[in-house]
Amino acid sequence: MAKKNLEKLITVSITGNKDIHWQSKLAEIEKFKIDRASLFLEQFSTKIQRKKIYKAILESRIKEIPLIHIRNEMDKDELSFLLKKFKNPYLTIHESGFKYFKKWGGLHRNLYLEMNYDNKISGNVDVKKIGGFCVDLAHFKTSEERWTKEFLYESSKNKRYFRCNHLSGFSFKDNRDVHLPKSKKDFNYLKTLPKFIFGDVIAIEIYNSIAEQLEFKKHIIKLLTS
Repeated sequence: MAKKNLEKLITVSITGNKDIHWQSKLAEIEKFKIDRASLFLEQFSTKIQRKKIYKAILESRIKEIPLIHIRNEMDKDELSFLLKKFKNPYLTIHESGFKYFKKWGGLHRNLYLEMNYDNKISGNVDVKKIGGFCVDLAHFKTSEERWTKEFLYESSKNKRYFRCNHLSGFSFKDNRDVHLPKSKKDFNYLKTLPKFIFGDVIAIEIYNSIAEQLEFKKHIIKLLTS
């Protein structure tokens, strides 16, 4: 992949589970003059909390949120709001999201599937019913090493389904994803992955500060362009 393309494709992200986490990351985004970032809402469980996040982002220097990881209890109105205000981002869901399909009627093509690696796939999971895959790169690596049902399911699909990504670290020792990486080596697994799984947005999904995310991003770009 070309370095210039990766600079745009790979985004830093707002992550965490407390107000101080998203607030500190937004402050860093202002400091580093970043206008494009992804958003992970998985651990922000209350609607009131999420509304505070949306308001702060809309008042920030951020111009685009290309990927948002949503929660199952979010209703259609909230998803429609995100799509309108943040320029049609990829909305990423877990396998369990298929249980809530009816309430998201009309928005299914805006949803992208992140698979786990527990070697179980519910019968209602069908990527053909949504926009495609959001391949979590560390999950994919873990699934490949364990040769799980998720790995076989993803690998069997046409390239056109691979649209976006979550990017965290990976431990070869523990054979699992790492969301608080301490070393650049935690990203070396990326060189072992097939190119077809990389999409148009690659959202860094770690709890580290924006400053640390930016440092890891430089290393990731070197890995993927070497």
